[in-house]
Amino acid sequence: MDKPRILIVEDEPKLADILSKYLTKAEYETHIVVDGADAEHAFNHFDPHLILLDIMLPNVDGIEICKIIRAKSNVPVIMTTAKVEEIDRLLGLEIGADDYVCKPYSPREVVARVKAVLRRMTLNSDGEKHDAEKKLKLDDNTFFASFLSNSINLTHVEYLLLKSMQAHLGRIYSRDKLMDHIYDDDRIVSDRTIDSHIKKIRKKLHDIAPEHEFIHSIYGAGYKFEAQGV
Repeated sequence: MDKPRILIVEDEPKLADILSKYLTKAEYETHIVVDGADAEHAFNHFDPHLILLDIMLPNVDGIEICKIIRAKSNVPVIMTTAKVEEIDRLLGLEIGADDYVCKPYSPREVVARVKAVLRRMTLNSDGEKHDAEKKLKLDDNTFFASFLSNSINLTHVEYLLLKSMQAHLGRIYSRDKLMDHIYDDDRIVSDRTIDSHIKKIRKKLHDIAPEHEFIHSIYGAGYKFEAQGV
């Protein structure tokens, strides 16, 4: 399994190196940038799961970098700074930062913040890199659905329903459309039949991922697949 990648944007080389060593020990892969002008290029090529971003940087400051990143990505950002004025705290969070750490800080505290933010992103349906939807795996050969180390067995119809919705994250499926996906013989099936299958799938998914709700009812329209923390 690939290690989560952390981009460290910090103009104090010694501090950046210490953070990198602590994060590496915690099973993260790191990349260091000491000049704000290089941050966007590093982001594009390193493709981090999280950014540790100092505010006071040469050439391009952390506030501007955060704005640039937020314009194209929801990757979590933890801002760090020696400035403690409340306006700076608010500004950092208002532009889209996920957390804030003031210097001087303990490297262990930073690692703990990184773990906490990444954990929240995993539970958040808006997370990009390790969202819960991608952790739900389906096996065409066995009709098994698995989430991390847990798995369940689905009936053929349940499997087809879940696979159809999972294929298009967030798309709303009417009951008629779902019927078309699971029955190809023009049989007459009532809405209640689809609702009954969905209810059973939800219960089974809850058994392997109780912290997530994957299938949502859309009043008057149908159902959609999108993980949300519960």
